[in-house]
Amino acid sequence: MTTAAPDHPRIPGARYTERLERLATLVGERGLAAALIGVGPDLDYLTGYRAMPLERLTMLAVVAGEAPVLVVPRLEEPAARAGLRTDVEIATWMETDDPHGLVAGLVERARGRASATIAVSDRLWSVHLLRLQGATPGARWVSATEALRELRMVKDADEIELLRLAGAAADRVVDQIASGRLIGRTEEDVAREVRTRLLAEGHELAEFAIVASGPNSASPHHEASDRVIQAGEPIVLDIGGALGGYGSDTTRTLWVTGGDDANGPTEEFRHLFAVLLAAQVAATAAVRPGIAAEAVDRTARDIIDGEGYGENFFHRTGHGIGLEGHEEPYLVAGNGESLAEGMAFSVEPGIYLPGRYGARIEDIVVCGPDGPVILNNEPRELRVVAG
Repeated sequence: MTTAAPDHPRIPGARYTERLERLATLVGERGLAAALIGVGPDLDYLTGYRAMPLERLTMLAVVAGEAPVLVVPRLEEPAARAGLRTDVEIATWMETDDPHGLVAGLVERARGRASATIAVSDRLWSVHLLRLQGATPGARWVSATEALRELRMVKDADEIELLRLAGAAADRVVDQIASGRLIGRTEEDVAREVRTRLLAEGHELAEFAIVASGPNSASPHHEASDRVIQAGEPIVLDIGGALGGYGSDTTRTLWVTGGDDANGPTEEFRHLFAVLLAAQVAATAAVRPGIAAEAVDRTARDIIDGEGYGENFFHRTGHGIGLEGHEEPYLVAGNGESLAEGMAFSVEPGIYLPGRYGARIEDIVVCGPDGPVILNNEPRELRVVAG
């Protein structure tokens, strides 16, 4: 196994400056006193700083009418300065200081010229939120996602390139696993190999490796177990992680024969898979600017429902992807929001017969100017392998 070069594009520093400026504009337009961003993907998106989640408060304060300030513990200051990709003022606090009071003091600058509404990032620990609320009596609290979703949902060209590279790396790992030995190994053993190969292909994080064989393939989020893979059964392989901070997530369904044609897929399974493939291809083809997210879900569901498998497809058709593996937009009934050029998401219908077997096909798709741009190129057809 060779290790791929870890080189990949980086988001330009000027892009982080633009993102902060856009958030500051939204804070003003929405009459917010401030947007308070804790450790997590939102902070990474705005500044490039991937801070360590700690009981010590690290927080970006984007206060109305003020320059952004990053509040960090004194012992984290060197890491913050090294991690920031844009010029942001840093305010440090010592172990005996009150960091929540420090943030409240920054927010107080905007009180009087803005409403008392404060937006906070969704990943903020409740211990920090409760202390901030105690330090800012009378404030109204809302989710910063209301503003940040407008920025993060639409990916720029650099983000899409990182998603493409991540997807291509995951494709290579799927092919490597499908081309290797599977029969006689446990799911856990194969999952370990998946993670090793994702890292070798340039991922900095191998986040998940679903290896669901035989009846376990009917469990969409099966945890790889000590079950031994056998000839004459399917394997749902769902893998992903992060490359350059941006996610990969792809699923392919295999059938292992042990080299004996008598152990090939049954006609029933071939029919089930043909229905699934038609649904996945049709849902992908439906992607275009202006179509409702729920309409893509409906496209896949209509085909699966029409073949009598409706009750066996019991999850949404897709989820957004970027700095998080699951983020907006979600392709699900009830989401009437229109897709826009640059949105990136999975298209992954599945059919599951409990106690018997299941199948899923998943690609990452970008909404292009005229239709779908598919970032995974590993064949979607049922792959029958000796294993």
